[in-house]
Amino acid sequence: MATETHQAMTTEVTAEATFAAWLDRFTAALEVADAAGTAALLAADCWWRDLLALTWDLGTYRGREDVAAMLTEHLTPGSLTNIALVTEFGPRFQGDTVEGFLTFETPLGFGRAAVRLRSENDEWVAWTLMTELDDLRGHERRIGPHRSKGPRHEPSRTRNWRDDREEHVRYEGTDPDVVVIGAGQGGLAVAANLGLMGVDTLILEKSERVGDGWRKRYHSLVLHDPVWADALPYLPYPESWPVYCPKDKIADWFESYAAAMELNVWTSSELTSNEFDETTGRWTLRVSLPGGERVLHPRDVILATGAAGEPNVPDVPGRDDYQGTSYHSSRHSAGGRWAGRKAVVVGACNSGHDIAQDLYEAGADVTLVQRSSTHIISQEHGIPAIFGSNFVEGGPPTKYADLLAAGTPWPLVLEMAKEGVKDTARKDADLLARLDAAGFQRNDGPDGTGLMGYALAYGGGYYIDVGASGLIADGKIKIAQGSGLAGFTPDGIRLEDGRTLEADLVVLATGYRNMRETARRLFGDGVADRLPLVLGIGEDGEIGGLYRRTGHPAFWYMGGPLAWVRIYSKHLALQITAKHAGIQPE
Repeated sequence: MATETHQAMTTEVTAEATFAAWLDRFTAALEVADAAGTAALLAADCWWRDLLALTWDLGTYRGREDVAAMLTEHLTPGSLTNIALVTEFGPRFQGDTVEGFLTFETPLGFGRAAVRLRSENDEWVAWTLMTELDDLRGHERRIGPHRSKGPRHEPSRTRNWRDDREEHVRYEGTDPDVVVIGAGQGGLAVAANLGLMGVDTLILEKSERVGDGWRKRYHSLVLHDPVWADALPYLPYPESWPVYCPKDKIADWFESYAAAMELNVWTSSELTSNEFDETTGRWTLRVSLPGGERVLHPRDVILATGAAGEPNVPDVPGRDDYQGTSYHSSRHSAGGRWAGRKAVVVGACNSGHDIAQDLYEAGADVTLVQRSSTHIISQEHGIPAIFGSNFVEGGPPTKYADLLAAGTPWPLVLEMAKEGVKDTARKDADLLARLDAAGFQRNDGPDGTGLMGYALAYGGGYYIDVGASGLIADGKIKIAQGSGLAGFTPDGIRLEDGRTLEADLVVLATGYRNMRETARRLFGDGVADRLPLVLGIGEDGEIGGLYRRTGHPAFWYMGGPLAWVRIYSKHLALQITAKHAGIQPE
């Protein structure tokens, strides 16, 4: 035992000494704004991702030449100062790399960095480096040492806390600085960050309760991501929570989160019209509420209805003549009422599989129509491969796991995913062989990148198996594959190859349209035509549209899985806070 402890201490000291030696050279090069000298301390095939710290944008730079060009444009002797090594967690050896974390200051505020060193030509150099702005000077988030002392210690607040909260959320005679459309994870996370930065923010939610976006989904839904990756910012889950959380538990947590973080939310509210004044830089939003209409004039609007939130309902001939029940998968609640009846689910990705399994377990006769091949991984083997060693029981504290995640640029994530796809397929070999024997069509994702390739490009296209694959392999859920939906008949559907399927229920698990189409529906062509598509990795290595300027001066997108919104909601809030504070980054 003593020997093991000594070895651990020796490794820790060696990792810290290795990192500190590299940091001394790195700091010296930055202090004199030596772009070429800084780049020389990086690996030949290095990655530098900057999140607002140097470039005031989100961007990824690969290779010494690209990094040197970025530094030549943005690095000055005062760009990064007071650089310090974090010793609370790390530096540490992880395989053949040394991981470490830094803090620093910029002219605008305070930042953090995550660095992975590796040995190259007998010298330790940085393979990946991520620099991020963490707080704006003068607008630091009200957490830790910046938290409020409470209403009795604030001269401007003389009334009861609840009275103040209830008056604030009514917005009678006042306007919020920002209006967020949607109280899902994206809307809650960005509103929490904005509020902590002092930006008055109101969330509009069309449902009756916060959390209904999860609460009203199909009855059997359970999150596929592990609990260690899924917390909202600033409020970790209880340690007793299940690894894969049921949707109603998440919904209730969202409601309590909004209360705990003092978020301003109008439920049962719907945006009915809008107009942006280019001269004043303010919106006019008309909002329908149970008590009547309200008009708001915020400076900015954030669309947080989901990165792929507009149901894609195909215009299929004959639907009006169909005598059964048909709806999009987003409207599916529970399969119980379909026991003993025939159900057809069109679409073979996550929602299609989950709903088919729900209907089968309720006693329905289920056929899954597979229009194109699907990427399949098991939850048992696939999820650990995707989240790695950072988001696991006993893994790094969330704030460091998030830095490591943000410090792995999206193009590198996709490169690394290829080996994970192969490894998962080896572990899932028996299940995949049974699916192949049943005639189910599979693929390895775009260019072999599996789930991550599909998620980053389209937000879907895969299935994480929690039971439906075994039912398909055993023939309990029937497959009609290789042919799309051509039309409805009075008693079912007709496939493109001429086959017909009788059905009392047809569920269209046909996916979702791009978030820009939600913007088009709510804000019109004049706004939507200025916006980029959401998702897809651009030439700058970043996700299209999300967490950054969109091309419209007062319109922003927010969305993605829980881990994404926890990490990047802060960066979006920082940009809006700087805008409202009149800070003009150089």
